[in-house]
Parts: sequence; C-alpha cells; structure tokens
Amino acid sequence: MTARAPAGSGPTRYDLVVRSRRTVTPDGERAAAVAVRDGRIAALHAYADPLAAAEDVDLRDLALLPGLVDTHVHVNEPGRAHWEGFATATRAAAAGGVTVIVDMPLNALPPTVDVPALDAKLRAAAGRCHVDVGFWGGAVPGNAEDLRPLHDRGVLGFKCFLSPSGVAEFPPLRPHEVRRAMEEIAAFDGLLLVHAEDPALLGEPGGPTYRHFLDSRPGAAERSAVEQVIGLARETGARTHVLHVSSADCLEPLAAAQADGVRVTAETCPHYLTLTAEEVPERDTRYKCCPPIRSAANRDRLWDGLAGGVLSCVVSDHSPSTADLKLPDFAAAWGGVASLQLGPAAVWTEASRRGHGLADVVRWMAAGPAALARIPGKGAIVPGADADLVAFDPGAEVPVDARRLHHRNPVTPYHGRTLNGAVLTTWLRGRPVEGEPHGVFLFGGQQ
Repeated sequence: MTARAPAGSGPTRYDLVVRSRRTVTPDGERAAAVAVRDGRIAALHAYADPLAAAEDVDLRDLALLPGLVDTHVHVNEPGRAHWEGFATATRAAAAGGVTVIVDMPLNALPPTVDVPALDAKLRAAAGRCHVDVGFWGGAVPGNAEDLRPLHDRGVLGFKCFLSPSGVAEFPPLRPHEVRRAMEEIAAFDGLLLVHAEDPALLGEPGGPTYRHFLDSRPGAAERSAVEQVIGLARETGARTHVLHVSSADCLEPLAAAQADGVRVTAETCPHYLTLTAEEVPERDTRYKCCPPIRSAANRDRLWDGLAGGVLSCVVSDHSPSTADLKLPDFAAAWGGVASLQLGPAAVWTEASRRGHGLADVVRWMAAGPAALARIPGKGAIVPGADADLVAFDPGAEVPVDARRLHHRNPVTPYHGRTLNGAVLTTWLRGRPVEGEPHGVFLFGGQQ
C-alpha cells in the first residue's frame, strides 16, 4: 500500500483516490481507481488514470472492499455498558472492516421498545461511534401500539423472540402476539426480525458439558419455529427475517416459502459457518450461543444455503458479556459469541477454502445486510454511495489474541486461532477511522 503525491490535471479535483487492482464492485473484482469527493464515491476510473486528488492511495494487488454492514450487534448501552458499549463496539467494527452496525434492542436498559427508550439509547451513543449506527426496535408483549411511533422515529425494524431471550425485561411473544405485531408492521411495510426457536421443543441442559447444552436446543426447535413464522408471514404479508439460522434443517421450508413469494429472508453467522460442535471443548463456554453451533455436516449445508441464496446475509450476532458471566459451565453461562471484529476474516478464511471469492463475501456481509435494513448508499462501491472503503490483505495470516481485540471484554472462541485476511485501513465517508469518532446515526425513511 503506497501513497502517491497529488497528481493529475484538469478541473476535477478529488479529496481522495484509492486504487486497487482488486476493487470489489457489484459486478465483481476489477482494477479501478475509486475517486471520492465530499464523503461520497464520485466516480470509478481506470486503475492507472492520472487524477487530481488531495490524497492518492495505491493498494496495488491488495483488495479494496466496500465497508461491511453488520445488522446484528448487541451493544448493551445504556445499562449494561460493562458488557459492551458504543465506543468499544464501533472501534472493533472498524478494525474488522465494518462501517455500519445496527444495534439490537435488548440487553440495554431500558430495552428499545418505545420512543423514550430509543431516545435514551441515542443519548448514550452520541459522540461515541467510530462507525455509522442504526437501531432496531423491539416487539414484546403489550407494545404493539409503540411499533409505529418507533418506526416513525427511525428504527429500521423490530426484533422479537419466540422463546425466552435470556433477560427478563425482553419477554418472548406468543403466536397470537406475533400475528398482532406482523399485522401492525405490515401496515407500514416495516420489517420483523425473529429469533426462531420453538419453546415447546427446548429443554434445560441435562448436565454441564457442551453435548448436554446442544441436546437441549435441537435443530427441530429451529425448524418448527421457522415454519410457524413462515405461516404467519404468508397470512399477514409482513416482511419477515429469520435471525441467526444455525440448523440447516431450516433451509428447506425457507427455500419453499421464498419460491412461493412469501416475504421471508434469513441470515446466518460466522460462528455457524466456521466452528463445529465436534471441536468445542467440553466445558469451554466461550462457544455458547443460542441457537448453538452444530455439526460439521450441518455447517456444510449452511454453506450450500448461502451459495444458493436461501440465506442472504452473514452477520455477527456479537453478543458479549463480562467474563464472569461465561462461568461456570454450559448449563449456567451467558449464551453469546463475541466476534464483531473477527467475523469478516473468519468468513473469508472458510469461504476461500471452499472456492468462494471476495465478491461473495461482500454480497453476504455488505450488500445483503444493507438491503435487508434498507440503508441506502452503503455496502457497495458504486458512484453516489458513501465512500466507506476497506483496504484488505486477503493473504495475510493473523493469529487471534483476545487481549488485543477492541471489544470491551477479552472473551472469544476464536482466541488462539489463525485467520486469513487483514484489514489495513478502514475509511468512513472518505476519512480513515482513527482518532475522534465521526460515525453518524442512520435512521429509516432515507430512501
């Protein structure tokens, strides 16, 4: 990566030009010079074109990606900022090449289930965000009348649980309550995000080990819940998204519903694509998450679901906690994987091994999530988009040391692993993400 002196001639002058022989655009990789003016991509030029710019960066054979978009991040501030806060989470995001996060409504106190709670969250986040931040609202029992005001205030959609969430202040919806939420959300063409596990098929772990935990949350619980959600989405017409699919048994009903025109999409997460139940140490609770990491054969089928388009997004479900909450065993520990900074490298490591390219990773981790949340100007290197750019070395080998990560608590199942791919520079609207935060809030209704 080299910086050139200001070059070029003529009346056009750009603030920044970033050149790469591996620029990842919606049409695939190409050699290009990305020209930036006033925080937006002004034009794409030929790689070697002389251009007048205040700064000219030549990545040569390193890749240039659009900033990634992570629509599943638990920041937990206010109220539980000792688990994670906006300053630390967004710094970790930028270090991983993520320039947009969307914050989940639970684990903060208060949860984002009405407009005053959203306002409290905005006050907590103000001036602390190193990347741009959007917000999901929550759908909980009794707040159906709060959904439209939250939508009008700018939340990008609403999350609900069908099974207990793990925190008492964010209870699950029963089927008739899901229907009520869907009917309300469909009226303003919003989006319902669903944690889909059927509580009737869940149990308490019969012991302290990973096998006990895994047996308590079978794939059948996911499939049953997904089938229920699809039925309600079909009846109400609500735009619906299934969160963190871990069981490949969900792919069949999802594919059938999508083929029928039901407005249902689905995501999965880096830990389901890269980790397997067979390798989880018996009592290493860093791997605990809900739904759980499943078998290697299941992982292969999830990759097939991605390749076939049934799963449209890969997002982190970054759900950290303090180290003491991951004790003493799988029966009692907090369920959440911390991976916000590491998700892109983890996915690239496994994707490249399976024959996928950087354009695939960008589709799953940038364009797909941006489309899901209806965030314009993000997730693609195209003229008119925000100049959110990432210099990425796809061949670098990076050993993971949890103590050197930017999220608040040094706990992650990736500790000690070596991942492929290093983020060298992240630009947010044409400015490197360093020093003082310059992220902004992203609200709905911008299209």
